[in-house]
Amino acid sequence: MTSVLKCAVVACAALVCAASLQARQSGPAAQTIDLAERLAAGKLRVVNREATAIRDRPGAIHLTGSPGNGFAWIDGTDFGEGTIEVEIRGRDVMQQSFVGVAFHGKDDKTYEAVYLRPFNFRSPDPTRHQHAVQYIAMPDYDWPRLRKEFPEEFENPVDPSLSPTDWVPVKIVVEGATIQIHAGPVQTPTLEVRKLTQLDRGLVGVWVGNTSEGDFANVRLSPAK
Repeated sequence: MTSVLKCAVVACAALVCAASLQARQSGPAAQTIDLAERLAAGKLRVVNREATAIRDRPGAIHLTGSPGNGFAWIDGTDFGEGTIEVEIRGRDVMQQSFVGVAFHGKDDKTYEAVYLRPFNFRSPDPTRHQHAVQYIAMPDYDWPRLRKEFPEEFENPVDPSLSPTDWVPVKIVVEGATIQIHAGPVQTPTLEVRKLTQLDRGLVGVWVGNTSEGDFANVRLSPAK
């Protein structure tokens, strides 16, 4: 083998090693999910709601209102730790706008979720104002139990700049036994809580609570490195 060929082989091997090392260091790739495209392809499993694409918002869907909780589970997701990002739009209607994200979904009754109560964003009532963003862990830890046994630990107000009828960017960071929630363009967490279940991975979906409808767009999943 000539010296030139040997050098080429060595250089090629070095490039392969560098690429492999970079891939290991960068970790799993982030995944951007077009909800409207998934809906059209039959890759959203809609539960207790109807879902339609929003014409004036590319990639967005609307979930109708109905009694009970509802979902649009994203087929093929298996999220453990990392970051979930989504844009959410609710309604300024008292007790009829609970909109959020479910994750670590095992089935339609066993999951964790974070959701907004937009009708409380700017409430002059200090108690309602406190209850603007909520973490739950179903089926054992729905909001009534959490509010009774752990008052104010699993819900918080949001930044006063947020409008109850605008699109709100929400970021959920899951790391070990801690969950951080950012609602709006804020640097510090809006709410930070301890996990209340042993669920460590599962489906991700957009979520609406009892009687609620909601709009969702720009889902992005970034697994932990």
